[in-house]
Amino acid sequence: MSTTTSIPRAGQIECVCEPGALGETSEGRSSVALLAIAFSLSILSQIFSLSILPLAGLALAPSDSLATLPYAAFYAGAALASLPASLLLDAFGRRAAFSLGASLGAAGGMVLVFALTTFRFGALVLGAFWLGIASGFSLFYRHAAVPVGGKGTSAILIVFGAASVAGIVAPTLGATAEAFAAPREFVGLAAAAALAHVGSLIATAALPYRRIREEVNEANNPQGWRAIVLPTAIGAAAWFLMTGLMGATPIAMVGCGLSDAVSGTIAWHVMAMYTPSLVLLAFRNAVKPPVIVSFGALLLVAAAAIFAFSSKVAGFSVSATLLGAGWSLATLGTTLWIHKDGRPSRRLLGAHDAALLSAALLGALAAQTFA
Repeated sequence: MSTTTSIPRAGQIECVCEPGALGETSEGRSSVALLAIAFSLSILSQIFSLSILPLAGLALAPSDSLATLPYAAFYAGAALASLPASLLLDAFGRRAAFSLGASLGAAGGMVLVFALTTFRFGALVLGAFWLGIASGFSLFYRHAAVPVGGKGTSAILIVFGAASVAGIVAPTLGATAEAFAAPREFVGLAAAAALAHVGSLIATAALPYRRIREEVNEANNPQGWRAIVLPTAIGAAAWFLMTGLMGATPIAMVGCGLSDAVSGTIAWHVMAMYTPSLVLLAFRNAVKPPVIVSFGALLLVAAAAIFAFSSKVAGFSVSATLLGAGWSLATLGTTLWIHKDGRPSRRLLGAHDAALLSAALLGALAAQTFA
């Protein structure tokens, strides 16, 4: 009986590197593309959902004090999902974790359809909550796009910027969906929100399998807790103002007799939320996170001032557009800020997103006050 022993020889290459350690790969590029598609579809669903929830809540709530509860439930679901999303990436991998989130979004959209056809306020809140969970998972796509051991500025900007497509097609798709569901108001948008998450599910299910278990000593890691406190606080303030004003905008516009222009205003807002990342992509080597964040803060202040004095479509549209651009720059800037010295741990990323979405929830609860 002979035994064959593997002996190194001239010309033989032994790979001792982790996958992706030699730089960008075709698998990495395909992952970024799939995450960009999934994120864009998730944002499309979010446009439809947030177009519905403030006004449907106003119509179905048993009392005026509960009118913003469905809108707030959306952000409550997003906030609660952020930390589990980050941990599930390690436990089950990107494909399973993100597919779970997209599945909950599809189910939430169908619950919304049920709520709107049967006039059930409780179901409206539940559907909004599940859609929010899906949104919390999809927000983590921008972190997951960063390559192992890399800063990933381009990947973050590509994934974020892809959502600008959602703002372009949302008005046409929304009008078509509503025409199919006529005369039931908002039902077509709810069904379209569910279908968008089905598309996101297909994209995330096609992701190459990747699970990274991290052993991080926070005390010795340069990207520890202290490194993310300031950008997290700034980002949270931006999210609070964005959700507060955008929850108030549809209600204020209806009060001014401008209900037909609500969806168009929200579409402009969403385009402004994600288009800046495509502009920054062209200047990615010159991107300075603190500068981006500062400019975003100025736009947010301007948006709030214009909203306070608006009574016409033009005023609300300009306010919503500046609000979206300011939020975009603040969110992008803080995301690049926490990634500038390498990848933080999953726990830190989850805590960062949880803080942003918790602030968004507080803004949603305050929306009626802003209106």
